[in-house]
Amino acid sequence: MTVNGSGDPMGEARTLARWALGAAAATVLLLLTGLGAGGLLVLVSALLGLACSAVGIWWFLAHRGPLRVFGALLAVAAPLLVLVLYVVWGLWLTALTAVGLWSVALLCARAALRRLRDLDGNGRGARAGLVRGERRPRPQRPVLIMNPKSGGGKVARFRLVERAEKLGARVVVIDPSVETDVAALARQAVADGADLLGVAGGDGTQALVAAVAAEHDLPFLVISAGTRNHFALDLGLDRADPATCLDALVDGEELRVDLGSVSGRAFVNTVSFGVYADVVQRPEYRDAKAGTAVDVLPDLLQGGEGDRLDATADGLRLPAQQALLVSNNSYAAPDPFGAAAARRPRLDGGELGVIAIRVDGAAQAAEMAVRGTQSAGLNVLTAARVEVTGKAPAPGAGPAGSSDGTIAVAVDGEALTLPTPVVCTLRPRALRVLVPRHRPGVIEPRPPMDWRRITEIAFQPSPRS
Repeated sequence: MTVNGSGDPMGEARTLARWALGAAAATVLLLLTGLGAGGLLVLVSALLGLACSAVGIWWFLAHRGPLRVFGALLAVAAPLLVLVLYVVWGLWLTALTAVGLWSVALLCARAALRRLRDLDGNGRGARAGLVRGERRPRPQRPVLIMNPKSGGGKVARFRLVERAEKLGARVVVIDPSVETDVAALARQAVADGADLLGVAGGDGTQALVAAVAAEHDLPFLVISAGTRNHFALDLGLDRADPATCLDALVDGEELRVDLGSVSGRAFVNTVSFGVYADVVQRPEYRDAKAGTAVDVLPDLLQGGEGDRLDATADGLRLPAQQALLVSNNSYAAPDPFGAAAARRPRLDGGELGVIAIRVDGAAQAAEMAVRGTQSAGLNVLTAARVEVTGKAPAPGAGPAGSSDGTIAVAVDGEALTLPTPVVCTLRPRALRVLVPRHRPGVIEPRPPMDWRRITEIAFQPSPRS
């Protein structure tokens, strides 16, 4: 799209903001006045379909038997029925036009916010959200710890040991047949003179070695040889070919990122409490994640009457939560179960991300689907300190608590049981991460949608010639 004020980012942002407001206004007018009552019917039926689908999903997750089957059918049938009704009522063109106009509004709004963010105080193209690295001398005594079982055998498949040794690194291969204290291996490597610590393994193993590296102020190398590698993803590393991570040893740059702490244990991604943490505790979860979750969730949720947790985030009470996710910096979108597509725009923001979920029944599930982060059952915030004090009574029940003073916790996907209260904090910029200078997965952080800011940009007067 060509906009007025080419070469003038502020002028481009202003024009894009006006286009965004115009498209948004056209969408509202179409839905409220288009084709008689047709536009309003499109909006109401879409919201009802969304709410019914959410109710179906809730029934499927929280119940067993006929109600679960009916919930699955409702979740699929509701949106399909809405589409059929659009065709039968002759409203499909109105619906399609509304979707198109709203898409234009969002595209223009985000483009305007990006233009504005690219400006610093002097009008130059500074992008403050991007994590920038500093060139460092090549490490002389790097030590890399590798787990041959991680990621289904990526260490052997990509010949990581041989490639690392050719670059001058000393490699310590974990014996999968015996229980190994990975942190102790890292401390021994430091005692032997290592000037860099690295890990080829999952996020849980990464966190253990990262804690030792931060303790001794040594650079840390992430090799994406795990199954999901969320930390590597947000660092922009190539998860498809972990061997490219070794390029950092010869052509690397250093990033300063935050390191999380949960009751004294380091974490690089997330700490989960409640339903997800309980699912992770199941021994069958490792081999069948989705199947295990679907099988045990009805027992954990009990139709909304299952166990709850009390927590506080910087003094804000979060009572009787079913699921609580605390992350090392915030994710771009609420994602309580850590889906692979979730991204953290930055890792040096200095704040914990918090997502707390409380669903008491089908009605609240529908409200959450329609209202999103504005619903009563979903809290999305940031905090410097999060404390989980223990189990809360189920709705309608009497006083309850943890019988042994412990709760299930999933730390970077690893199942743990910790004594309450469990405290999560963040150590800002405590970890020195060495990454390749060229990282294929680096993304430009997407600015949060802010229609108030869009309005301010649109009506900001142009400077006089």
